[in-house]
Amino acid sequence: MDSKLRRRLVELAAKYETPRFLEGDPSWFMHQAVGAANQEATAFVASCLSFGSRSQFMARIEDIVRAAKGDVDRWVRTGGFEKTFAPGDGRCFYRFFTHGAMNEFLCAYRRIMEEHGSLGAFVRGAAKGDARAAVGAMCAKFAALGSGGVVPCGACSACKRICMFLRWMARDGSPVDLGLWSGFLDKGTLVVPLDTHVVQEACRLGLLNGRNASMAAAVRLTAALAKAFPGDPCRGDFALFGLGVDSAP
Repeated sequence: MDSKLRRRLVELAAKYETPRFLEGDPSWFMHQAVGAANQEATAFVASCLSFGSRSQFMARIEDIVRAAKGDVDRWVRTGGFEKTFAPGDGRCFYRFFTHGAMNEFLCAYRRIMEEHGSLGAFVRGAAKGDARAAVGAMCAKFAALGSGGVVPCGACSACKRICMFLRWMARDGSPVDLGLWSGFLDKGTLVVPLDTHVVQEACRLGLLNGRNASMAAAVRLTAALAKAFPGDPCRGDFALFGLGVDSAP
C-alpha cells in the first residue's frame, strides 16, 4: 500500500467514524438500549437482520425492539419472543427468514444464555481472544442448537453480519462501536465485514483483485487494511464506507 492511499484511508476513517454514522445505521439500536446486557442482545439481533434493503431491515429490527418493549435481553431470556415468533410458523418475517426460523434462532440464543450466562461469555471461552475463531465458534454453536440460516451454518462465507457484530463488540474508544467485549476479544484479530459495496471499493483501490465475497477475501482485505490501521484493521471499514459515499453520483 502506497503512502498516499494510506493517508487517504486514515483521513476517511476519521471523517466517517463519528456519531453521525449512527444515523440510519443498524448500530443505532444498540445505542438506544439501556444496560450492557441489553446492548449486547440488541446488537446481536440487529446485526443478524442487517442485510438487503436498509429501509426494510431497519423496520424489522424496530419491530423486534418494540415487541421486546426495549429490553431484548429479557425478551430472549424469558422466552417472550414466542408471542411474536411461533414454532413452525411459515409466514415470512424478513426476506427468507420465516417466523419459525426466527423462533429457532431465538431459542438457540436463549439456550446459549442459559448455558453460559451470555453470548459474550460463550465467545470468551470459545474464542480465546481471537475474533476469527469467534466467527467459527458462533456459527458452529447456533447450527448445533438447530438454528439454520439466521446465523450462517459455516464460516467459509464472508459472515458479514457476524463480523460486523464482533466489530461492534470488540472495538473500543469509538463513537459507533460499543467495545463491550474489548477486555477479552482482540480488535486486532477482527475481520472486515465484507459486503458488495465494500468489495466494490476495495477492488477499485486495488486492495482486492476479485469480487467474490468469501471469508478468504475478507481476510485478505483485512490484512491490507492493517497496513493503514495497525492493530485495528476494522477502522478501515469506515474508510471504505466513506469512499463509497464520496464516489456516489
